[in-house]
Amino acid sequence: MPTISYARLDAIPPDECMRLLETESLGRLAVVVDEQPLVFPVNYVMHDGRIAFRTDVGTKLSAANDRPVAFEIDGVDVPYHEGWSVVVTGIAHEEREPSVIRELDLLPLRPWAPGGKDRWMRIGAAAVTGRRLVHVPHPEPHSEPHPESPA
Repeated sequence: MPTISYARLDAIPPDECMRLLETESLGRLAVVVDEQPLVFPVNYVMHDGRIAFRTDVGTKLSAANDRPVAFEIDGVDVPYHEGWSVVVTGIAHEEREPSVIRELDLLPLRPWAPGGKDRWMRIGAAAVTGRRLVHVPHPEPHSEPHPESPA
């Protein structure tokens, strides 16, 4: 019997969202500058349950430091039109504690973009949400022969 599929959006539990954050390395940082939303791609690493990334003095640092931000990662399976997204909201903070900076400097995170990127920002999660788009097989409606039809 031929099958068709339908799309379903499933919530991803917070513990799985955190696992996905641990397995990825590229995300998007959303900030607000002059009442306008801006989104920046950043490579990142997880450290003590927080998102950590390097930056320079500039828009990301000034717009994010000690302010609410959003951070998003995703995965896509283009041939199957499936994918997932995890969004973290929280307060970003420039890390200034020397002992923590020494720990962060030992992590396997090197800037992709040019520049020194000698400042560390961390985002503590106030909320973590995720959703997964999946296609579920759904059998084609079965048509029974009409009772008065010969079999």
